[in-house]
Amino acid sequence: MTISHIGIIGAGAWGTALAQSIYQAGCGVVLWSYEPDVAETINKKNENTAYLPEIKLEPGIRATAILEEAAATDAIFLVVPAQFLRNITKQLAGYLSRDIPVVICAKGIEQNSAALMSEIVDDTLPSRPIAVLSGPTFAAEVANGLPTAVTLATHQPNLGEELIQSIGTQKLRPYLSTDVIGSEIGGAVKNVLAIACGIADGHGFGDNARAAVITRGLAEMTRLCVAKGGRAETMMGLSGLGDLTLTCSSNQSRNYSLGIALGKGETLEQVLQERKSIAEGVTSAVAISTLAKRLDIEMPITQSVSKIVNGEVTIDDAIEGLLARPFQNEMHNRR
Repeated sequence: MTISHIGIIGAGAWGTALAQSIYQAGCGVVLWSYEPDVAETINKKNENTAYLPEIKLEPGIRATAILEEAAATDAIFLVVPAQFLRNITKQLAGYLSRDIPVVICAKGIEQNSAALMSEIVDDTLPSRPIAVLSGPTFAAEVANGLPTAVTLATHQPNLGEELIQSIGTQKLRPYLSTDVIGSEIGGAVKNVLAIACGIADGHGFGDNARAAVITRGLAEMTRLCVAKGGRAETMMGLSGLGDLTLTCSSNQSRNYSLGIALGKGETLEQVLQERKSIAEGVTSAVAISTLAKRLDIEMPITQSVSKIVNGEVTIDDAIEGLLARPFQNEMHNRR
C-alpha cells in the first residue's frame, strides 16, 4: 500500500494544521469543510480565516465542500468534532472502498451511546483499516512547523509504518502504538480534566490544586483505560500524560480556558456563545461519566465536571463534594 494522497475530513483548526503538515511531508491533500465559504476562502487566500487565522497555508492544499472529492484518496483522516463523527462516517460509507485506511483524529466519546470513536467507525465503516492519531498538539504550533510528537495507534503494524512514512517529518514525529483503546481514552478524558483544571485556576485555588487535579485525573483516566480494555502504560505516554499536561496548563486549550471562565463565574451559555470552536470536554464529560458507571469505576473529578456543565450542581458544591471525599490509599484503584 502506498499512501501519497490524503483526504482530511474537517477544516477546523486541527484539520487545517494537519493538512499543512501532511502536505509539507510530501503528500497531496484534499481538505473537506462542512462550510463551503471556509473551503472557498482557503482556496482563494491560502488561509483558514475562520478557524486558524493569520497562518499562511501551502498553496497546493485543495479545499472542498464536496465529501466525495475528499474520499477519492489513499487514506482518510477524520478530524470532525466527536459528536458529529457518526453522521459524517455514514455519509462517507458510500464513497470509501473497503481497503481505504481511516485515521481517527477526533478526541471524545459519543454522548448518547458512550461509544469510542473507533467503535463508531467499526459500526459505520466496517472492515476498514483503522488507526488513531492522538497526543499533545496545539493546531497553530503544528501549522507553524514547531516540533510536535504524537501517538499513532493501530492493530496493523504495516499500516502504522506506512502512515508514519507518509506523514512523519522532523517537525511532526509519530510514535507507533498498538493500543487503540488507550490512545482514545487519553485523548477524550484529558479534555474533561482540562475543564476541571481551568475551574480550579479560575476559582483562584493555585498551582497545588492544579497539580492535584492533573495527578488524580490521571488516575481516573488510567482506571477507565484499563476497564475498557486498554493498557495502563499508554496513559504514561504522549496520548495520556503528554496530552493531559499540555491541555491542563495553557490558555491555548479550549477546554482549559473554558474552565477558567466558568471558575470566574461566567455561565456555560455565555462562554459557548463567545466561541466558534468546540470544547469537546463539555459533551464528553457526560458520556465518560455514563461509561464509568457502566464499568463500575470511580471518576469523581470527571463526574463533577459532568454535573457542573449539566447544571446539576454549582461549582462551589462540586468542589465541596470532592474535598469531603474520604481519605484513601493513593494507589486505590476501584473498578
